[in-house]
Amino acid sequence: MPLHRKYLIAPFIMLLAAGCASAPPQGYYSKQGTQRAYQIDGKWYQPVDSSNGYEEEGIASWYGKDFHGKKTSNGETYNMYDMTAAHKTLPLGTYVKVTRLDNGKETIVRVNDRGPFVKGRIIDLSYKAASEIGIADSGTTRVKIAALG
Repeated sequence: MPLHRKYLIAPFIMLLAAGCASAPPQGYYSKQGTQRAYQIDGKWYQPVDSSNGYEEEGIASWYGKDFHGKKTSNGETYNMYDMTAAHKTLPLGTYVKVTRLDNGKETIVRVNDRGPFVKGRIIDLSYKAASEIGIADSGTTRVKIAALG
């Protein structure tokens, strides 16, 4: 076989081999905290070092159109129709399973903001996430949250 044909076949074989490669694994991975401590109304909050194994029970609330289109703590624009949430100390980017305790309804959200800064509340859900577990009308409910990964 002439030398120039070998050079034409090699890229074809490389493309074929690349097409056979497996996709990267899908799933949720615990996030390492890199955020600094911050202060709201005179109280300091220290984000946790890792979301691995994080669980908490308490009151969930939701936030919607008053914040729609405004910047979140990680710099994204808040969209009340995305599956996102605010948490005081979980690393931004952490995926969290939220389970409503009175009926078992669940949803998964990504933490992209800080809050809620209302006594007794542990997580603020986007309107869409709140709708998925049925609290868009009532406003609050008891939940268990668990970081995924």
